[in-house]
Amino acid sequence: MQTSSSIDDLLATLGIDVERHEHDAVFTCEEAERAVPDTGAVRTKNLFLRDKRARRHVLLVATCAKSVNLRAFADQIGADNLSFASAERLARYLGVTPGAVTVLGLSNDTARDVELYVDEEVWRAERLHAHPLVNTATLVLTHDGLARFLAHTGHTPAVVRIA
Repeated sequence: MQTSSSIDDLLATLGIDVERHEHDAVFTCEEAERAVPDTGAVRTKNLFLRDKRARRHVLLVATCAKSVNLRAFADQIGADNLSFASAERLARYLGVTPGAVTVLGLSNDTARDVELYVDEEVWRAERLHAHPLVNTATLVLTHDGLARFLAHTGHTPAVVRIA
């Protein structure tokens, strides 16, 4: 299982440069906006979801500026009744706790059980924010860095439009 310190090592090994901002624990986009300086990078929220039968596990990365309608998103991806996954599932699939959900948690999904969906606005951004598996720091990484990380984990993002 990757940890906050080992994810830094992994990113360095992959040649992914990041800008790191340490801060108090944040649990919402509003708290993160107050805690992390304006870097010009897109601020993201990460929703870890499961379907009604817990057969599908979905990570959605969207901008903080957007409100996500789970019913509409479920219809968009052909899922049955999406809801937030439990803290236990967060730990099992992504190796994180509530408040620390991050695309970088996919480094712990070696079985590739998690489906990744990225809002097109996030995918088109040159730089984005991501937690390093804890919610007491925020990393700024480039689009190319994210693409390199996802190629390493074997996760292919499905780019979607969140209204």
